[in-house]
Amino acid sequence: QVPEKKLKLVMADKDLYKACAVEVKRQIWQDNQALFGDEVSPLLKQYILEKENILFSNDISFLQNFFSPSPKTRRQGEVVQKLTQMIGKNVKLYDMVLQFLRTLFLRTRNVHYCTLRAELLMSLHDLEISEICTVDPCHKFTWCLDACIREKFVDNKRARELQGFLDGVKKGQEQVLGDLSMILCDPFAINTLALSTIRHLQDLVGQDTLPRESPDLLLLLRMLSLGQGAWDMIDSQVFKEPKMEAELITRFLPLLMSFVVDDHTFTVDQKLPSEEKGPIPYPSTIPEAFTKFLQENRIACEIGLYYILHITKQRNKNAFLRLLPALVETFSDLAFSDIFLHLLTGNLTLLSDEFALEEFCTSLFDGFFLTACSRKENVHRHVLRLLLHLHHKVAPAKLESLQKALEPTKQSGEAVKELYNQLSEKLELRKPSPAEVTETPSMELPLPTVPTPASR
Repeated sequence: QVPEKKLKLVMADKDLYKACAVEVKRQIWQDNQALFGDEVSPLLKQYILEKENILFSNDISFLQNFFSPSPKTRRQGEVVQKLTQMIGKNVKLYDMVLQFLRTLFLRTRNVHYCTLRAELLMSLHDLEISEICTVDPCHKFTWCLDACIREKFVDNKRARELQGFLDGVKKGQEQVLGDLSMILCDPFAINTLALSTIRHLQDLVGQDTLPRESPDLLLLLRMLSLGQGAWDMIDSQVFKEPKMEAELITRFLPLLMSFVVDDHTFTVDQKLPSEEKGPIPYPSTIPEAFTKFLQENRIACEIGLYYILHITKQRNKNAFLRLLPALVETFSDLAFSDIFLHLLTGNLTLLSDEFALEEFCTSLFDGFFLTACSRKENVHRHVLRLLLHLHHKVAPAKLESLQKALEPTKQSGEAVKELYNQLSEKLELRKPSPAEVTETPSMELPLPTVPTPASR
């Protein structure tokens, strides 16, 4: 403990302040929020930048994506470790960081701040800093959710635990819901809840059970709803759970299940001996209700997008092309968000052979990506990332028209221009040199005669 007078002397001398031990700095920071903010701010910027770099990385793979690192690995990151060290056991500094994160989340709507909120708490948990963990009312909930994120699935036992925490929010303590919603808004949490929802729906198809009869599924939706409503809740300061729309459960989810059934039926039909086969084409129309739900209901949209990621990962080209048109207009343009496009481009590498087909490329590029490229720079970047990875699979004529369509404009940012130049260089290297072209023999030459095998 350094006397107040000495702390003031230290603060007055920049070099002395810089050379201080972190234990002394904590004493200065806890009564100087602005100074602490100046120290924390560059770290938060660095954190957001690191997340965005992963989403836009040129390495595209369905095996290694944004969600691949385990929670424990993520908490070893430089920013989380530095913040943990700066906070130490000081509850006041911890509260200040949380306040910064809430404010920035409100100002920017950037969900990566929600990830940092959970990672910071769990980093303190790893170090067994009970001074902070026991006073953060979200600690046990976050700890349980962290285990689910590690497994990428919410099992029944943990679902009951999570439900217990949500039901245990007492009257007068509703503000805790704001923090819980922020923890559930972390993309890693949303990813886990959405993947679990898709798995549950498939199980229900096998059990001939309707969504409304599954308490586990209803709990997943309740948590998705809380996470998706985080920004509105913190902004409005009205701390109550969002109301679940009955139609989501009675109409939208059964609709998704009917798609699963369509797939099964088609697959079974393909395996029948040819004389029993009906000429059943794969259903190509989308029910109007599905498109409407994706446009108007945030949770339906999130689940719908994850279902599309699921069928892409299964290399189900028919189902993918059928549902793709529904993505052009979605709730607050979710289908053009970086996380979805990052996952979609990774999963599309599994369908790489389809890129040789005109119909597939037209549906994917002209029907989806290019509808947003001119108004959304991030979409432009994701398309270029995908083509850098798969250009050798695309038919030359199509590639040429895509190269024209994706040319950067004067307004385009540096990242788009850089990617476009990389792509152009790659395509230039693939063109045969003029010398090679002239040397190829003309097709009019007589074919050499091949001796026929002697008849036995």
